[in-house]
Amino acid sequence: MTEQHQVAREPSIGDGGMRARRGAPPLRDQVRDELRARIGDGRVAPGDRLYESAIAEELGVSRIPVREAIRMLESEGMVSVLPRRGGVLVRRLDRQDVEDLFDVREALEVVAARRAAERADQPGLDTLARLLDTGRQALAAGASDTVDEANTAFHEEIHRLAGNQLIPEMLAPLTGRLHWLFRQNVEHERVLRDHDDLYRAIADHDPDRAAAAALDHIGASRRMVLQMMADSDREPVG
Repeated sequence: MTEQHQVAREPSIGDGGMRARRGAPPLRDQVRDELRARIGDGRVAPGDRLYESAIAEELGVSRIPVREAIRMLESEGMVSVLPRRGGVLVRRLDRQDVEDLFDVREALEVVAARRAAERADQPGLDTLARLLDTGRQALAAGASDTVDEANTAFHEEIHRLAGNQLIPEMLAPLTGRLHWLFRQNVEHERVLRDHDDLYRAIADHDPDRAAAAALDHIGASRRMVLQMMADSDREPVG
């Protein structure tokens, strides 16, 4: 299978592709979100090459929203346009990229945890508890993908409970690369323990403890990913 078919092999979205529906996001945003999700969850891997024509045909849109979506992803640092060779290359993350991502994530997650501890309501706490339980059950069943999904949803719920719309807005351009980080997790039990500590601090409405738990959690994840990169001889990851 050629790299050109990397995207074309994926199932189409909806019946007959994407549509510009009243109230729906612009087509360029829909295309960007779909490509971002595929890069984030590994369906499209670092080093793969994407082609406007193949994406447009599969998603049932013209090449214009695809081109605009690619420019947006390029501005987010997820892809590199290859004007002379044709196509778009999905970027590999190197050690500095990972350090930069963790710096930003650390700053925002600590603030989110602190604010969530101050503002969380009971329905939100119930959602966090349910996501923790989902992660535990998935881990016991050996369903690592479900564990990762529950862990991602756990952080997104904390962002919502923080009540600061700037936090998810600032993280949105990093979504694909952050999902790549989450997929590097090989310490599922540790992550679930961290999340349990974080949940308890938020449920106790203890902002200082929640901020400390978030800082410890992000620090441990940073060390894990960087160690994995060191173990692979510091080659670009992907």
